[in-house]
Amino acid sequence: MTLVQLEYIVAVDTYRSFVGAAEKCFVTQPTLSMQVQKLEEMLNVKIFDRSKQPVVPTEIGTQIIEQARLVLQESQKIKEIISDQQQEVTGELKVGIIPTVAPYLLPKVIAAMMEKYPDLNLVIWEYTTEDIIHHLKTGVLDCGIMATPLGDNGVAETPLYYENFVTYISKNSKLHKKKAIDADDLEDENIWLLNEGHCMRSQVLNICRSTKQNRLQGLTYNTGSVETLIRMVDMNNGATLLPELALEELSSRQLSKVRHFKSPEPVREISLVTHKNFIKKRMLNALKEEILAVVPKTMKQKKKKDVVGI
Repeated sequence: MTLVQLEYIVAVDTYRSFVGAAEKCFVTQPTLSMQVQKLEEMLNVKIFDRSKQPVVPTEIGTQIIEQARLVLQESQKIKEIISDQQQEVTGELKVGIIPTVAPYLLPKVIAAMMEKYPDLNLVIWEYTTEDIIHHLKTGVLDCGIMATPLGDNGVAETPLYYENFVTYISKNSKLHKKKAIDADDLEDENIWLLNEGHCMRSQVLNICRSTKQNRLQGLTYNTGSVETLIRMVDMNNGATLLPELALEELSSRQLSKVRHFKSPEPVREISLVTHKNFIKKRMLNALKEEILAVVPKTMKQKKKKDVVGI
């Protein structure tokens, strides 16, 4: 039994395809299949049910793969010990980030990371919260940047900052004349929302204390883009809620449509999330430091803020 064979069965389980697993492992499909078959022959069990598409593990295969993930995680600690001893930040860090954080945080962070750590290979994907959690548990991702708390014992959360929600209101709304908004003020507004699967949608609904969507007759609009929500308010009236970092992208005309909430302001907690057995701690600390370096000081404190659940 070899670590390579364990890597291959984990890859097949992750991508549910021998072809896809081979591509991710940078080997040919026959090579990967042969090594998996050798492992099955040595163990005298079938790890995968090849009669099904996509490929799925057998009952015993599921247990073997789970143990293989643990073995691979433990084996990686040897490299981490060496990196810690040499005080180096090297290797690959696979990061998942929710789309409502990525455009406002990552550009500055990536630039700093690339300059300070030339031997670090950052691989970044934008995913929904559900996908990030799944990929953390299957080993596709090393860490996630996302809204918390999650209430999941299988992952560890390290809070980074607390970002205010603000309202973005059409100039034709009666609320436009107000200097500050209370959540109850939004009860009669047409609220533009992100589509299902985005945690910010759930948070906005929690703030508004309802499950309504925009009520423009004959229209159901699904989007995963905060920028699209802004344009919908600009062109079609109504209101939406924005994360505070998004304000840096707005024009002076658009900023005139922003209204803050009365204290305590609703905020989202943004954290670094890892699998509970995460081992690339030096890389994670480097990423954490760069994020905190670009976040305003006011966002690093939780005092007088109301963290909205997901």
